[in-house]
Amino acid sequence: MAKPRVKVPKKASPGDVITIKTLISHKMESGRRKDKKTSELIPRKIINAFKAQFNGATVFEAALEPAISANPYIQFNAKVSESGEFHFTWLDDDGSVYEAKKSISVG
Repeated sequence: MAKPRVKVPKKASPGDVITIKTLISHKMESGRRKDKKTSELIPRKIINAFKAQFNGATVFEAALEPAISANPYIQFNAKVSESGEFHFTWLDDDGSVYEAKKSISVG
């Protein structure tokens, strides 16, 4: 099971550009590695998409490809002008959706 972790400042001033850091613990299989016992390809299983929303509006999104490392770390900046909630979503090849939410107080 993948475990998402997110770091968002608890407070900011209106108009501040904040740094958001995310990490999801996920083994990631590219689909090119072979099982040592059976010599069969291990099926691809990666986090293939990431989206960050603030108060319902998308502020960052990325499509991830098989070359992405295990436990992908994503850092980005966002400008905040009001208090609200960030909603983070990671999508897995097998259809699993991993989510995290963090609030920020602006004022």
